[in-house]
Amino acid sequence: MEQQTASAQYVLTLSCPDKQGIVHAVSSYLFMTGCNIIDSQQFGDGDSGLFFMRVHFSAEEPVTVDKLRASFAAIGASFRMDWRIHPSAERMRIVLMVSKFGHCLNDLLFRTSIGALPVEIAAVVSNHGDFEELTESYGIPFVHIPVTRDTKADAERQLLDLVERENVDLVVLARYMQVLSDDLCKALSGRVINIHHSFLPSFKGAKPYHQAHTRGVKLIGATAHYVTADLDEGPIIEQEVARVTHDVTPDQLVALGRDVECQALARAVKWHSEHRVLLNGTRTVVFT
Repeated sequence: MEQQTASAQYVLTLSCPDKQGIVHAVSSYLFMTGCNIIDSQQFGDGDSGLFFMRVHFSAEEPVTVDKLRASFAAIGASFRMDWRIHPSAERMRIVLMVSKFGHCLNDLLFRTSIGALPVEIAAVVSNHGDFEELTESYGIPFVHIPVTRDTKADAERQLLDLVERENVDLVVLARYMQVLSDDLCKALSGRVINIHHSFLPSFKGAKPYHQAHTRGVKLIGATAHYVTADLDEGPIIEQEVARVTHDVTPDQLVALGRDVECQALARAVKWHSEHRVLLNGTRTVVFT
């Protein structure tokens, strides 16, 4: 009986100026390399003139991710591609950051623990100590980094040191109520996801749900987006909404808001960790 060789799965993502022959070049490369396409998605943006593609494929030994990256480099260069190849089984290492509202943190910890999120949480970082016990109940390190106006720069240096030391791929602001500096946003560009209520800019400041109740809103929501130096203006990854009626109280709005925040943030983290989100200027392409 012929012995079967072990196979592994990979994800190729790319963006480049749109032109003829990109799909043919990628598919031909995979065929010639002995790979098998499992799923492929693509999008040509007429506005930006860019082409985006995500290919999920399998390969048998002796193919490795290093060999794939080395052999694909020539194709990437010929089409001026921004491209990456990742092993599908590789779990993205992330850091969760939280302040005093723990619903998103609790949701992400639970989803990760049951395998619903393909990530490995390296640590939970907070400027308060409220969720140390919750975090450690999942066997995850809790790092308390207090932040004041005088210590903000040092606190951000500690965070960057942690990200580098733990080989962190993504930082998730799970209701972390500190504004990141421009320097930190640049250092972690494309690697920080935030969640906020979709009432912005209509209901800024304190108690946005109470403001929304006063205005009699009929739709509430939440937005998960990449963090940039422009506060709450980064490229949007996912949004979730819920309809409400006239008899919903402010406290009920808050509770509903927590639910939609958790849903939007969890999906954004999942899609990012599965390499489904590609940046397109101030927007994103999301292959779901």
